[in-house]
Amino acid sequence: MYESYEELMEQKLAQISDKRDKRQGSLIYDALAPNAAETAAFYADLSFLEDRTYADTATGIDLTRRCAERGIHRKEATKAVFLGKLEKEDGQGFAAEVGSRFALEENTYVLTEMMADGNCKLECETAGEAGNAYLGNLLPLTYMEGLAVAKLVELLEEGADEEDDETLRSRYMDSLQADAFGGNIADYKLRIGALEHVGGVKVYPVYYGGGTVRLVIQARDWKSPTEMVLQELQNEIDPDESGTGMGIAPIGHKVTVEGVQEKGIQLKITYTTDEGVDSIEDKVQEVLEAYLLELRKAWAENDHLTVRKSQVESRVLDIDGVIDVSLCQLNGQDGNLILEADEIPVVEGIEAV
Repeated sequence: MYESYEELMEQKLAQISDKRDKRQGSLIYDALAPNAAETAAFYADLSFLEDRTYADTATGIDLTRRCAERGIHRKEATKAVFLGKLEKEDGQGFAAEVGSRFALEENTYVLTEMMADGNCKLECETAGEAGNAYLGNLLPLTYMEGLAVAKLVELLEEGADEEDDETLRSRYMDSLQADAFGGNIADYKLRIGALEHVGGVKVYPVYYGGGTVRLVIQARDWKSPTEMVLQELQNEIDPDESGTGMGIAPIGHKVTVEGVQEKGIQLKITYTTDEGVDSIEDKVQEVLEAYLLELRKAWAENDHLTVRKSQVESRVLDIDGVIDVSLCQLNGQDGNLILEADEIPVVEGIEAV
């Protein structure tokens, strides 16, 4: 859109009589060049500023501010919550003080709630998906007399990274295109999609009869949400599925919140590699994970997801050193794998034969 240094110099020199020496290095050329360079830099800054202004090209804080003008707010990173178990030497439950801290690998955890029989809730102090990584024995960061065992038993609530630009931009664009009003499908998608733990949602009106709405939820890590998250969402949207308007659902809407189901994908594959190429099983795992993640991100916008054999083969062929794929089966079948409406694919295993 804006003119480059070369274009500016050409225009400036064109206004000088050809009787003058306008060659590079001449007095006239050297006099015009700094101004052209300065103007070109100004145009570059102006182009950059223009991109920061519009939602389709803005990034970072600029996109956050643009979306906020329409009431679309970037979801912050959340912390993982775990069910923990504390035991004495005799196996009986141990009661620790709320605020006690523990460590596992590089993560630290704080005790937020003490329950019966040594059960407790522990929150990872690091926000984001990195907090979901581990289960196992904990190391107390302060001495607790009588404590013999401390461990993370179950992930109750996934931690999620801050919402990325493209996901936020997509929600903003959807809000412009959708005719959201009074609890219609578009309204549900916008309002439920904006909730903290929701990555995607499908809306099924009158699913269990008149006045009922079924919501199928995908977590922000693009997988199935935990039972704890589903219960929190149910309480926020329509407690007890009563339709009394005590949550964000309209009065008279009895809303059932369910989680999307994960479908394990078992890949059986035979490939040929160049001589001297080391094992590529880890790379096959990476490309399959990346492909299935792309599909999971598209789940909410599609009636059904299809795991395509041709996509898997082409991505494996793109791995350095792979020269041929002679067998590719998904869950024991040779063709594409079509999932149910509320299923998302996850890697279950890879068998190279």
